[in-house]
Amino acid sequence: MALAQAAGAQAAVEREAFRIPPLIRKNTVLLALAQAFSGAGMGLVYSMGPLMILAVSGNTALTGITVTLMGLSRFVVSYPVGRMTDALGRKPAMLFGLVVGLIGAIFVGASTLAGIFPLLIAAVFVFGMGMNTAQQLRVAAADMYPPSRRAEGLGYVLTGSLVGVGIGPSLVAAAQHFGPILHVEPLGLPWLMVPILIVPSMYLVTRVQPDPKVIAENLRDYYPRYVPEHRDQPPAARVTLGMFMGNHARRVAVITNMAAQANMAVVMVNSSLLLHHYGASLWFIAVSSALHSVGMWAFSIPLGRLSDRLGRKPALLFGGVTSTVGALLVTSATEFWPITLGAFLVGLGWSGTGIATLAVIADTTRPGERGRCVGLNESMAASVNVAVPLLAGPVAAAFGVATTGLMAAAVMVPALGLLILVRQALVQAATPAALEQQPLLVE
Repeated sequence: MALAQAAGAQAAVEREAFRIPPLIRKNTVLLALAQAFSGAGMGLVYSMGPLMILAVSGNTALTGITVTLMGLSRFVVSYPVGRMTDALGRKPAMLFGLVVGLIGAIFVGASTLAGIFPLLIAAVFVFGMGMNTAQQLRVAAADMYPPSRRAEGLGYVLTGSLVGVGIGPSLVAAAQHFGPILHVEPLGLPWLMVPILIVPSMYLVTRVQPDPKVIAENLRDYYPRYVPEHRDQPPAARVTLGMFMGNHARRVAVITNMAAQANMAVVMVNSSLLLHHYGASLWFIAVSSALHSVGMWAFSIPLGRLSDRLGRKPALLFGGVTSTVGALLVTSATEFWPITLGAFLVGLGWSGTGIATLAVIADTTRPGERGRCVGLNESMAASVNVAVPLLAGPVAAAFGVATTGLMAAAVMVPALGLLILVRQALVQAATPAALEQQPLLVE
């Protein structure tokens, strides 16, 4: 407790010393708005995806495939995109991803309307690759802030997704209204509206100046009292999995993040199916998904501040415990509000672990290797998103949906055990020299 209080006092002093410059504030707002517009389509994958697969294929056993495809696309693109951003900057990758996502959204809508299952599978995969590429904006957010305010900066950008939470249900409501009039499937119609949201997001990214990677390499120009964490050390020529996981701070954070991702993958597959089974309309399902997204994004700023002031470990612990409780509630409930509350808690827990993990990675890497390291983290998290949804469907069919809740809770146990065994909070080091000389997470 004394260590956490000391870390909090030190962070408060550093926060006062490192006020956010106007240029950084402007770029943060632009990235947050870009996240808001581009994130609306991602919500449709998780709220409508299982129902789209069921409508086009007629096979309940395949309903987890859209979540798996999103995980697979994330696994495929994350590290190559990280290499791109380390070499060329963050903006080119974000813009490329948004273009690919726009094309994918059009084909997702067209294949759903036409009822062509193979095309739908390919289109969801392409859309996922584009949107996961665009998620490099999270690296961009970390680039622009010193360590004592880094998780808070991530929180500002991620909170932008909250603006897009209401867009998904609005698109679904419009589709339900116009679908019968146009004699088309309402499940496919919202996707044809998604490009209208992606184009403004592309414009907002172009307005970010200079590229956040340039800011990261010259933080002292924006924060005069800042002393570089990694002085006289060039970025790694190669970022390997062994090197990445060799740092204890990253290892524990990444394992916790993977567990939280697996936990949420189960909920993303089952919550919409449960609501549909208990008679909820498409609009109510979209509302439930939106409230899950509120949990994911609405508390990003306070969770970021928690991570900055008390250390990364409390944020990781909070996220892991909250995710576990939420998953158990979703899969054991039989009514709309308990299921939705559980989904909200899962989103909240995922937010806590995700922000703290990204902050740990940014704390322990140089700007020229940060994109690749974040890409490795994304790929590892995505690997569980590939396997878990495919397992959740058969497990639910064989043993009941409540069993998947136990499965989701079980994957969190090893990660929480690792965190509990750590004797110190994951805190900001007192001096830049200390950052170089000791790991941020001490056993």
